[in-house]
Amino acid sequence: MEVKGRKIVFLILLIIFADQALKFYIKLHFYAGEEHKIIGNWFRLHFVENEGMAWGWKFGGGFGKIVLTLFRLVAVIWGSFLLRDFIRKQYHKGFIICAALIYAGALGNLIDSLFYGLLFDQSNLYAQNLAHLFPKDGGYAGFLHGKVVDMLYFPLITNTHYPSWVPFVGGDDFEFFRPVFNIADASISTGVIAILIFQNRFFKKSIDEQHHTVETNSEVNDKTQIF
Repeated sequence: MEVKGRKIVFLILLIIFADQALKFYIKLHFYAGEEHKIIGNWFRLHFVENEGMAWGWKFGGGFGKIVLTLFRLVAVIWGSFLLRDFIRKQYHKGFIICAALIYAGALGNLIDSLFYGLLFDQSNLYAQNLAHLFPKDGGYAGFLHGKVVDMLYFPLITNTHYPSWVPFVGGDDFEFFRPVFNIADASISTGVIAILIFQNRFFKKSIDEQHHTVETNSEVNDKTQIF
């Protein structure tokens, strides 16, 4: 089935809009560290900011932050051409959608890193103050130094401990699922996991083309065989 570029662009814009809308809401209505239960104890909105990669991973302090932001920028620019090439060459529809999910997630977090330091002032856990958009005294950081806003928290299993016989962590608190993430992170992870699960289906056409043989109606017998 042919994939239209307009539909992929719409999907990307939809993810970015949802991601940024939720981030803006959290940033302007939650102080850092604030948490609210949405569905029981297992789905919460918990506002945290991170300077590093997806799922709150960090990379090398201030200098690492610049390197990571520039890497994201290059990856998004390169991804734009790559995604266009996938559509032009009519790769499997599912693969193109997965690539679009990864691209949209990367772009969503890149926006935070590029501009949030300029757009917002700092929110503080101890002062419990809310951030403001376009503050009079300027933002909390410069260009390329923005922090990524995370808020989705699903602690499915809490208030339990590792068994005492487990090496290194025996008796420690156990929680599943601990990471706090955002829609962009979820988009990237969904795209990557789907590619891994359905890779045989996505790339079956290419494999079949590589093993394609030319069939003829020529009679094969002792006289026509060439040794």
